[in-house]
Amino acid sequence: MNGFSSALWAEALKVRRSKVPIFTTLGFALVPLIDGLFMIILKDPEAARSMGLITTKAQLVAGVADWPTFFSILAQAVAVGGAILFAIITAWVFGREFTDRTAKELLALPTSREAIIAAKFVVIAIWTLALSLFVFALGLLVGTLVSIPGWSAPLLRTGFADAIGSALLTIGLLSFVALLASIGRGELLPIGWTVFTVVLAQIAAITGWGDWFPWAVPALYSGAAGPRSELVGLHSYLIVSIASLVGIAATFYWWRHADQTR
Repeated sequence: MNGFSSALWAEALKVRRSKVPIFTTLGFALVPLIDGLFMIILKDPEAARSMGLITTKAQLVAGVADWPTFFSILAQAVAVGGAILFAIITAWVFGREFTDRTAKELLALPTSREAIIAAKFVVIAIWTLALSLFVFALGLLVGTLVSIPGWSAPLLRTGFADAIGSALLTIGLLSFVALLASIGRGELLPIGWTVFTVVLAQIAAITGWGDWFPWAVPALYSGAAGPRSELVGLHSYLIVSIASLVGIAATFYWWRHADQTR
């Protein structure tokens, strides 16, 4: 446990001294801000056109300017945007050891490889979950300032479950990004994998197989394609859990047995 604590402290220190948390926070903060802009446009499209926010040819299919729509857009953006942003974070945490050429030195420490990898996964989980909570809190502030109707305590609970639930499902699938950042010894391969899975998730959802494809489940959970109860089931959560555990186990195995020659 002492070795894990040391590894966790070291990983947290790397994050604190980096500018990556600042840029990821600013990037993810665009989600509720754009959501608020949509609400402003939906509240008064004519005024939006007069201010140049949209053209006369532009069409919005988001719905009406109310809290249910606001929370729905927020959850969908967290699911899709989180898949990309969280993958960048994971690729950086694992891939930087190779781009900075510190992998060999890292593994020469008396701390076990298992403790180091576990610390990286814990840092990623805390980091991405904190970002998700921040975005949801900022969304509440933006929605309040925009002054949209339809607020209720039950809706708040539902909106929170949709957004944070989608984020947790997305976070669970980051283990494959960590694995590919390790195998590829950098950030390029995991980023390519992320784009590939995002595209496949869209195809799976369109063809009706999204509930069986792990990387499509977070977006379906958010309600991006309709009511959650009709799109995902217990098998969907089971598949995501299995995929997550397989990715974690494979990452530990790779770091335990792969030769680090560079």
